[in-house]
Amino acid sequence: MTSAVGATVLPLGKAQVASAATVKAAVTYKLVKQDETNITAGAKQIDYQWVSSDSSKLTQLVHVVQVDLTNPYVQLNAMTGKAGSVTARQSVGGMAKETGAVAGINGDVFNTATSSEGAPLGAEIRSGELISSTSKLTGMYAFGVTKDRTPIIDEFSFSGTVQAADGSTFPLTGVNKSAYKTEPDDAYSHADAMYIYTDNWTASQRPMNSGTTPTEALVVDGVVTEVSDGQEITTPVPENGYILRGHKSAADFIRTHLSVGTQVTSNYSLTSLTNGKTYDPSSFQMMVSGHTILVDNGKASSFSRDVSGLSGSSARARTAVGYSQDGKTAYLITVEENGGLKGVPLSQLQDIMVKLGVWKGVNMDGGGSTTMVTRPLGDFDVTLAHPTSFGTTQRQVADGIGVYTTAPQGAIKGIVASGEKTLFIGQQTNYALKAYDTYYNPIDPSGLTPTWSMDKAIGSFQNGVFQATKEGTAKLTVKAGSASDSVDIEVIGADQIDQLTIAPSTTLLAAGSSISVPVTARLKDGRELPVPASAIKWEFKGFTANAADGKITIQSVNEKATAAYAIARYQGFSTMVVLAPGTEKKLEDFENVGYTISYADLPSGATQGSVSLVTGLPGHETSKALDLKYDFTSGAGNKLYAYAMFNGGKGITVDGGPSAMTLDVSGDNSGNWLRAEFTDSKGAIKYATIADAIDWSGWKTVRVDLTEAGISYPAKLTKLYVVDPVEAQDERALQGEVAFDNLKLQYPPQTIKPQSTSVLLHIGSKTAKVGTSTVQLDAEPLVQKGTTYVPLRFISDALGGDTTWEQTLKRVTVLRGDRMLELWPGQSDLIANGVRVPAPSAPVVKNGRVLVPLRVVSEQLGLTVVWQAAAKSITIY
Repeated sequence: MTSAVGATVLPLGKAQVASAATVKAAVTYKLVKQDETNITAGAKQIDYQWVSSDSSKLTQLVHVVQVDLTNPYVQLNAMTGKAGSVTARQSVGGMAKETGAVAGINGDVFNTATSSEGAPLGAEIRSGELISSTSKLTGMYAFGVTKDRTPIIDEFSFSGTVQAADGSTFPLTGVNKSAYKTEPDDAYSHADAMYIYTDNWTASQRPMNSGTTPTEALVVDGVVTEVSDGQEITTPVPENGYILRGHKSAADFIRTHLSVGTQVTSNYSLTSLTNGKTYDPSSFQMMVSGHTILVDNGKASSFSRDVSGLSGSSARARTAVGYSQDGKTAYLITVEENGGLKGVPLSQLQDIMVKLGVWKGVNMDGGGSTTMVTRPLGDFDVTLAHPTSFGTTQRQVADGIGVYTTAPQGAIKGIVASGEKTLFIGQQTNYALKAYDTYYNPIDPSGLTPTWSMDKAIGSFQNGVFQATKEGTAKLTVKAGSASDSVDIEVIGADQIDQLTIAPSTTLLAAGSSISVPVTARLKDGRELPVPASAIKWEFKGFTANAADGKITIQSVNEKATAAYAIARYQGFSTMVVLAPGTEKKLEDFENVGYTISYADLPSGATQGSVSLVTGLPGHETSKALDLKYDFTSGAGNKLYAYAMFNGGKGITVDGGPSAMTLDVSGDNSGNWLRAEFTDSKGAIKYATIADAIDWSGWKTVRVDLTEAGISYPAKLTKLYVVDPVEAQDERALQGEVAFDNLKLQYPPQTIKPQSTSVLLHIGSKTAKVGTSTVQLDAEPLVQKGTTYVPLRFISDALGGDTTWEQTLKRVTVLRGDRMLELWPGQSDLIANGVRVPAPSAPVVKNGRVLVPLRVVSEQLGLTVVWQAAAKSITIY
């Protein structure tokens, strides 16, 4: 009887059966401190690893700014949008630099839709001034610090009163609020209500999309200076004034009691919903709202709000704030999400906070908003303390919590060696001497003469420039007078790498072309790092080329080359990209469209939008482009689609078998997905990913791999579209606009697939068949400790592969079709298309030939393996 082996080991040994009594141990986590450094007097940055007892789970990274609230020279304060505005979002780094903060994190959740101003949902107090009031939403907790430096985390309500000169009063509903639906009554926030808007509200309307017509009064120094019935006041609000904005009965109050020239007073307060205590906002130094409570009385708390919109049960980047039981320490906390680091679910964030010593803690906005900036010791400016979900890009957010120093300049206390801590072999970096005073604030190091030294020879150091030449760790020490400092340097070795990837700008093989080939390394610990071009060695098969500055420039192509390989190696760890001669042709440039392009949505009617052909878009001013506007606001809570549909859904023809499609896309930085839909020759709907997140603004060229979509040709491109999934929907914009231009198809030759034949082998026999021909082997297949081994070079060469042996490194390289395999006798790991893969068993050498486990052939070279037990034969094709 014949059985297909496929990707499984041949059934030659006894199966191991686990005992039914075996119980898998519960997974536990521990917090391991990595690093600690002072930011300023009273504040320090501490970095941790969140380590699982399950070795298959990646370690996550936790970052903490720990603030000593008893230190008189440090304080916390709210950070707002640009120039103090609650409606002009900006990055945490921008907020910190604008206000002089030495550290900061992002704060409150906010509405990301362009139909909203993006003001914080909760209360915000800066230096005792209420910038934004609470919203009537259930379970929204806030973090505050009083003027006497007491931290508070609580749920608050807002109440206030407007009193006219005639003694009549009207209740205030809020200060500087966007329109929203109240909870639990699901009412319109601004209906039949009075609001205050100050000069901190810089948006064009007060507010957008409220569903109400305002009547307004401008109050300056307590006196009504202007009244507008049924429309907004256009006079700018001065610093010493505010707008009273009323609807319905509130509008009647303004008309009846607030005439120009009369006096008016406004008073408001915050009330704890847990103990009923009332607070004058001026009694607080600062307050920034968050979301659900996480920790109470030193234990994980039940969530006070639904956390499904925060992807609460999924691993995500997180931001949180808490304080210690004695109220003397505040903790600003972020959990990193980037590359292989996936963040944590809220339950693990709670556990992390408890282990940090948090007595009470609240969740802040997370995911793509999670950002921490700190000022490195000796530096004058803040920098990212860790990558965001977008790498170095910081999301524009509503507000943040900043750390500030009020210390005077002190005497010099120490010096700092400043520079990169993680490098690749071949990389250069500069190190500089910096200095700090007795309050850990930076001072000018001029006049100091540094002397540098390293304890291990992992590179050369000259005139402040370090050149990494050897993997490992070392301590770089600098001395100036009696002061000294050191920095731990890590030079990445190949053993730390799990994956290398290349993102080529094109895969077309043509003499004279230049191809961008950025290389990224993912390490075993989850970090994802760009590999500098200087650290990569290139090898070219099928063509000649020059490699420099992250690009390869093709000089000549072998005359009969149907496929060629650009192999990138970092210290022996390899990856490659297949290049092939082919053609590139226009699919659509939208200059002379002879068919309809229409807007469609899903769910039907849940979205609003339009498509149009436009000229003059910035960056493509002289050409036409396809513009897609979308508004998902009314459908929030569903998975939402906005389509640009071609030819009534019949599509535009895609002939042949293109390997890729390139197109220019103007992004809106919305975070939404971008997809293409095809109908193939069999009538099947196929999808291709253009971007998993639109995380850029302006035009860029995107290459879409079509080979993985399973499209049979000829096909039709029916739609280009935006998707907003339900999960983490609050992280993405509900409104936006994208544009498309210059759609092109790349066609490789059809002969890129290796030759098709079969190989027949028998265990213990040196006689084999390739097709119908009989050949003799140098080493026969064998079974060893239950694993079947076959001669790798013979199989590869017989089936159209190219096998080479590197004697010095004892390395076998196999290139076949679109696959590259590298392995080493005696070593259980192998590298398949840039990914480290554990082999079922280590390759062995017999009679000078490398034999590999049969599973390697089937799984890594994409071949089919058939085992015939009676004849002990192996057929591979």
